[in-house]
Amino acid sequence: MSSNIAESQVYRLFDVTNNGTILPNDDITQSLLEGWTDACSSTSPSKVVVPKGIFKLSGATLQGPCNAPIEFSLQGILQAPPIDNHFKGGNTWIAFEYIDFLTISGGGIFDGQGKNTWGKECAENEYCGNLPINIRFNFVTNSIVQEVTSLDSKQFHVNVLGCKNLTFQHVKIIAAEDSPNTDGIHIGRSTEVKVLDSNIETGDDCVSIGEGSERITVAKVTCGPGHGISIGSLGKYPNEDPVNGVTVRNCVLKNTQNGVRIKTWPNSHEGMASQLHFEDIIMEDVGNPVLIDQEYCPWNQCDSKIPSRVQISDVSFKNIRGTSSTALAVKLVCSSGLPCRNVEMADIDLKYSGEEGPITSECKNVEPTVSGIQNPPACLTTTA
Repeated sequence: MSSNIAESQVYRLFDVTNNGTILPNDDITQSLLEGWTDACSSTSPSKVVVPKGIFKLSGATLQGPCNAPIEFSLQGILQAPPIDNHFKGGNTWIAFEYIDFLTISGGGIFDGQGKNTWGKECAENEYCGNLPINIRFNFVTNSIVQEVTSLDSKQFHVNVLGCKNLTFQHVKIIAAEDSPNTDGIHIGRSTEVKVLDSNIETGDDCVSIGEGSERITVAKVTCGPGHGISIGSLGKYPNEDPVNGVTVRNCVLKNTQNGVRIKTWPNSHEGMASQLHFEDIIMEDVGNPVLIDQEYCPWNQCDSKIPSRVQISDVSFKNIRGTSSTALAVKLVCSSGLPCRNVEMADIDLKYSGEEGPITSECKNVEPTVSGIQNPPACLTTTA
């Protein structure tokens, strides 16, 4: 989606000194905003370049609409402030908003410097929710993000909201396995978003897909460590839009807490999730490789006795193979109030060699249609 751009239309923001590292007290926020404003106002395709080097950035919202296609070429490293555990600020570091035909490229790194914010208190209260997300995409259309890295975000790495026809490819997302709430890419209320040929290793979901998402594709993604690739959790808030049309295929999950999963809250608000397809997935030492969980209730902060009111339908798990780190390798726990409809299991071949006993499956309020290999043996009856 990038265009040929004349040198006169390239807005180079900074002169690199001191062997590629600027002084610690230097903050290029104002320069970046000014460069973006100039480029965005151009009537021909333009390009903002952050050259090689390390640059401090306190935070920036880069807004459109722009007058022509625009490219943000990050060739160096942008560093967020190393916020201490008493930080009470906002939840955004860098945001791209209301832009059509945006390209982000360059091989550089968005460094959130989140390591000193991942303490125990972050995991136990709402402190994490006030921490900055590395990169937000709000109402961005017809755009591509490629060949960049998000490193050590303090909270989610990438948050996608209200976007259409946005592609991530050849991106890397990296955070420690024990980093809380550091989802790789979270997608909500967006259409035609693709995550392709990328590596995501983090402390939470590699890709999470929230309410209002339609025609989402996740393909050739290597995930792990992390919590797996998830749809949901759904039903926590009133008036959530349906999730419709999610395909996850040709992915590899390594040492993740979960594999591919759909999760909704019990005692939930009404919702719908349909046309959800997982196929050609390799599991390597993955807990709960195949999972529908309509009793999702972390920290026991909900009434799990009241069934979920999110209807799940038209789901397929096909050609999923590899190794499970838990004996219960296939778990389909659906709502007693709205049992899952039209669930298909085809060619599931998982192995477990631990001490929990033989590999098993469990079904609750669902009768899947099965074909091909079923290892563990498929559960064919509905239990209360």
